[in-house]
Amino acid sequence: MTDLTKMFNPDSVAIVGASNSEGKVGYIIVNNMINDGFKGNIYPINPKDDEIQGLKAYKNVSDLPEVPDLVIISIPSVLVNPVVEECGEFGVKNMVVITAGFKEIGGEGVERENELVALGKKYGINIIGPNSLGITDSHSLLNASFSQIMPPTGNIAFISQSGAMMVAIIDWSVTSGIGFSKIISLGNKAGTTEIELIEYLSDDDETAVVICYLESITEDDDFVRTLRKVSYKKPVIILKSGSSSAGAEAASSHTGALAGSDVAFDTAFKQSGVFRVTTMDELFDVGLAFSKCPLPTGRNLAIITNAGGGGVLSVDAMERYGLELVKFDEETNERLKAAVPEEGSIKNPIDVLGDAPVIRYKESLEAVLDSDDVDGLVVMVCPTASADADGIAQALVEGASEFDKPVIAVNMGGPTFENANDVLRDNGIPTYVFPETAVKVFDYLARFAAVQDRHYDDPVGEIDDVDKEAVEAIFAKVKEEERDTLLGSEAYAVAEAYGIEAAPIKLATSAEEAGQLAEEMDFPVVLKIASDKILHKSDIGGVKVGIQSKEEAEAVYEEIIANAKKAHPDIVPNGVEVQKMMDSGIEVLVGMIRDAQFGPMIAFGMGGVLVNLLEDVSFKLAKGMTTEEITEQMEDTKVMGLLKGFRGEAPGDIDAVKSAIIRVARLTLDFPEISELDINPIFVYEKGSSALDIKIKLG
Repeated sequence: MTDLTKMFNPDSVAIVGASNSEGKVGYIIVNNMINDGFKGNIYPINPKDDEIQGLKAYKNVSDLPEVPDLVIISIPSVLVNPVVEECGEFGVKNMVVITAGFKEIGGEGVERENELVALGKKYGINIIGPNSLGITDSHSLLNASFSQIMPPTGNIAFISQSGAMMVAIIDWSVTSGIGFSKIISLGNKAGTTEIELIEYLSDDDETAVVICYLESITEDDDFVRTLRKVSYKKPVIILKSGSSSAGAEAASSHTGALAGSDVAFDTAFKQSGVFRVTTMDELFDVGLAFSKCPLPTGRNLAIITNAGGGGVLSVDAMERYGLELVKFDEETNERLKAAVPEEGSIKNPIDVLGDAPVIRYKESLEAVLDSDDVDGLVVMVCPTASADADGIAQALVEGASEFDKPVIAVNMGGPTFENANDVLRDNGIPTYVFPETAVKVFDYLARFAAVQDRHYDDPVGEIDDVDKEAVEAIFAKVKEEERDTLLGSEAYAVAEAYGIEAAPIKLATSAEEAGQLAEEMDFPVVLKIASDKILHKSDIGGVKVGIQSKEEAEAVYEEIIANAKKAHPDIVPNGVEVQKMMDSGIEVLVGMIRDAQFGPMIAFGMGGVLVNLLEDVSFKLAKGMTTEEITEQMEDTKVMGLLKGFRGEAPGDIDAVKSAIIRVARLTLDFPEISELDINPIFVYEKGSSALDIKIKLG
């Protein structure tokens, strides 16, 4: 893991481009370093001045009396790389490049950035930027940015690919009650990436949660496994804008058509334990909850409110997020009866009434939190004339401190709750304006607790009974013939080599061979034209089913060849494929579409002719796929209900389907040249399964 300790907790900082001219970036950074309380040595670098803002200035980094732990660069872009070279020779290991004018401008900027990347690797320098607004660490009092406000101290680390977003959040944080451990502007990510930063922050004692605004994800050979190690330790929440390249040119298969533009990122985040949010509000709402609350041990939530409407909205939200509304035991009910007037309600959500005094909230809260059935509590306060906002806040703080359970406050108003919100947040209780938000963040807390209980095995990596050489030979033949799509018989041979159960299919190049193959397979059989250029085979009379004899197979061979020549006189078919006709079963699909960044994505869902209409499909990345995730993938689809046995129908062999998913994943990881793979349908029986139609396309 990259050591970034001295990047954020340096004993000495040099600012290249330091200035005495107010308004210049070099002036602002030096001013921030001095006025925000940094205790280490500050070295302004400027060849024209002997003194900058009361500090001795130096002509070059190499003139300094010591090697600085951190160098900030804010000079014209054409001068940056020579300074980086000088820093590398001098032994500098951490650097933030504020300067713009690199790959974001194209042309020579791209070349300049490539050179910067090379220099960073040559000298082993951790580089943040270029085109960065800088970094802050509120615990070391480091404000190495050109934001004019030091963010409040806290335990949220914020990584932003947008500099403007960073300074806006710093400004907003002063009035939001949210504090930060570190804020990092990534810039162009020419050196240190968001993945390296997240890894470092996972071991940072000052950080409880990592939140990110990202426009792209750095390519990582093993993104899922890398982030799993981090998200097991600390929650990572990402707002990712833009969309994935997955499926952009993949409409030629069912799987490709079903893979939406953003599926790859969603899938990668879910499998790595990272939480993806869709708005800035959600990013900071969830971050606030993780920065304040202990984790729940389950999904059982209780609600106390002085407004009935807020309680109803909370219950509606709980249903959306799959949370459980606690039913209180007799002991808890008795305690609530003593605390709440008869006009109220002790049934969850508990209505303490609009005139509830502080003591009613306190006694209700303690009764609820004392119950072993309750995993978390949302307390709502509507600003009625009799509601003592500050008193209730203090009661929440005192009551919550006795229990290791998340307590979330909903103060439904504005100025009335300013002081109460400060008191609550200062004492580990997050506050929100609306009940739906409180329920949502509790869902995130419960989901993270579940992430920590996950078991990561490697069923795909354990597959070893495969014949890679046989597949290599098939692919070599296809490429030699300048084709990109396998024939059905070739695809069957690939499946057979990887232990994927499929209906036998062989290629015949004469009527006699078709009859012989049909006889060997046992009747009935199916005959279909063999050509990667004829897409809709049934439409031209290229498929015949239910063939019962050798003689019929020979005659049908001639008929199919004649139909193909009539429909496509310019295409020479490879022959006719003979396939064993299988009994019907539950129809499912297993497929693969290769994402440019994350590799093969495995699809599972409803199979058959209505696959694209029903869109009953779930995706997982092949790399890092676990047994739990395969089960989750199947449970995410409606067809799983059929496999379990629906309305008295016989169940399907779920283990056989799991085997197909695992083996398709192994195949597509072993052969990166497979761009698309579709097995539709697979007939699933009470025991076993059989793939009927296998399409494999090479990239």
